[in-house]
Amino acid sequence: MSQHVSSMNKKNLQKQAEALSKVVKHFSRTEMESLIQLFQAFMVQGTERTSRNGLDRNKFRNILHNTFGMTDDMIMDRVFRAFDKDNDSYISVTEWVQGLSIFLRGTLDEKIKYCFDVYDLNGDGYISREEMFHMLKNSLLKQPSEEDPDEGVKDLVEITLKKMDYDHDGKLSYADFEKAVQEENLLIEAFGPCLPDMKSILAFERQVFVEVNEL
Repeated sequence: MSQHVSSMNKKNLQKQAEALSKVVKHFSRTEMESLIQLFQAFMVQGTERTSRNGLDRNKFRNILHNTFGMTDDMIMDRVFRAFDKDNDSYISVTEWVQGLSIFLRGTLDEKIKYCFDVYDLNGDGYISREEMFHMLKNSLLKQPSEEDPDEGVKDLVEITLKKMDYDHDGKLSYADFEKAVQEENLLIEAFGPCLPDMKSILAFERQVFVEVNEL
């Protein structure tokens, strides 16, 4: 009986991975199956009641913190919103695989779009002075300083605008951000770490894609 159930599960898993392979790049079918299984494991983890809709904000933030070493609350919240494409406050299995595809293996263009979405706090298509100030202050306040932090952050905003605001309108459009990052790749995370580092990516992929398949 249990063997029948597990083979049924396997069939469902393969069907899901096949459907996802039509819309998601960068993962093989087998890797997608592993990511779906991981998603299901996260769904049943913990004592709180699990929603059928997907991973809620708290569960997802725990994954970002424990698996990818993220510590910035505001950035983690923005990453959640970047994954949650339909804005229903849950990350579905499709959003999970699609999000990880860019998060772990995205092209530079895909990562530029993702980071811009994370930093565009009000979703108006621009990163304004206020948004830059808010994000830079949020990340810099973790460093103790004698000086007035607000003044230092304001200076940093002006320096950033000077470097990245190509059309000199006092805010960053997507075109500004894209051009700046293409010229200097390190600027992709100018306003806070919203992508995993290579060490975290390799550890995650080894654990999920290699060790799972060896079981």
